[in-house]
Amino acid sequence: MNNIIRENHTLLCDFYELTMGNGYLLSGMADQISYFDVFFRTIPNNAGFAIAAGLEQVIEYIENLRFSEEDLEFLRSKGVFDEKFLAYLRDFRFTGDIWAIPEGTPIFPNEPMMTVRAPAIQAQFIETFVLLTLNHQSLIATKASRIVRAADGRPVSEFGSRRAQGAHGAILGARASYIAGCTGSACTIAEQLHGVPAGGTMAHSWVQMFDDEYVAFDRYCALYPNNPTLLVDTYNVLTSGVPNAIRAFKTHDITHCAIRLDSGDLTYLSRKARKMLDDAGLTECKIVASNSLDEYIIRDVLLQGACVDAFGVGERLVTSKSHPVFDGVYKLAAIENEKGKIIPKIKISENPTKITNPHFKKVYRLIENHTGKAIADLLCIHDEVIDTAWPLTIFDPDYTWKRKTLTDYSIVELLKPIFIKGKCVYRRPSTREIRDYCAAQLDLQWDEVKRFENPHNYYVDLSQKLWDLKHDMLRGGGHA
Repeated sequence: MNNIIRENHTLLCDFYELTMGNGYLLSGMADQISYFDVFFRTIPNNAGFAIAAGLEQVIEYIENLRFSEEDLEFLRSKGVFDEKFLAYLRDFRFTGDIWAIPEGTPIFPNEPMMTVRAPAIQAQFIETFVLLTLNHQSLIATKASRIVRAADGRPVSEFGSRRAQGAHGAILGARASYIAGCTGSACTIAEQLHGVPAGGTMAHSWVQMFDDEYVAFDRYCALYPNNPTLLVDTYNVLTSGVPNAIRAFKTHDITHCAIRLDSGDLTYLSRKARKMLDDAGLTECKIVASNSLDEYIIRDVLLQGACVDAFGVGERLVTSKSHPVFDGVYKLAAIENEKGKIIPKIKISENPTKITNPHFKKVYRLIENHTGKAIADLLCIHDEVIDTAWPLTIFDPDYTWKRKTLTDYSIVELLKPIFIKGKCVYRRPSTREIRDYCAAQLDLQWDEVKRFENPHNYYVDLSQKLWDLKHDMLRGGGHA
């Protein structure tokens, strides 16, 4: 799971994290214990939920966070940092606590997917890397989940490396896609680093390299007789590609095989190709489709009767082209005074969506016992205890007059301890384990929440105690 090549990401931060850190130190606030929440405000593509991803890379970053002498010399050259601050950075180590929702979990707006408790400089400094990592991989995992669900059980491979936003976009995009249900990736290094199964066959250039399409197919089958896939649209799918593929398969007595369509009307061509293959006795030959696919195109071609057994999806997946930004934010929720008392903090805005939920919080998922389905998430102040023996009323966050009263339910605490006093205490699952966990968690969600259009509005409510605190602070101008 560890990257073979480690990079120094220490200065991958917004410059104001450093100016604030310098200011905290000079203001005597370096050791001020602070609580920050990571949460997002809107679900990409107006979907019913997002998928949490990226925690593994946050853990690696925290564990390897060190300032080199080169880093310190660079900061000194900026001429804005006190020597006391640079000395502080020389011995910098993360010593705080982090709780996070495990990767692969469906998540919803305005609930903490991570909470950081640490001295002010430390908590502030890690903001940029934490956000860029969780935002990117959660975005791609969310898009991949939609595409995988559109394929309705057919395998989906991630094919987008060459159009990803840089090397890390390709590698970690493949990882996030696999977590959300893709069967593998064309990105070879993603298997080496993260265990994402890598695979692929040929490009059109392979066919063009040979004087004849059949010769290209024949040579490929001779070299790779174990379940070869032939790309049949270099010249003409129905009059050349499929007939030559059939001839090559039969010449080498191969029945476990596939053809790939990468252009044209996928519904029409796949149906025609399926008949040609079946008539030739190649009933086990699979048809793979690629070419600028997304969840809507996949859904439509299948509704139209396309005979496609698997899909390869490229740039629209690895870049989340339809919604390329995950709007996760990192906001102060509380501080501790010198006696260890937690003092809640709130951000107030004229834009209601930017008003934060104060205090150190827990996030509970409520499971309906007789259906086994998730029905709501509840944000509580950290010391609240829910007694499932008592009825619980929850409210729709957008329509507070809509409510449900739960009587037969169980609870799952979503935020798990990751770091305690600077030490990682989390058992880091393999990428395959995260993928299996994600599939199980998706089974807890109602089909209505999984709809592509107009999904059911999943309830994310505040406990009465947290609701009262928030509104008291709003009325008090931000003070408890």
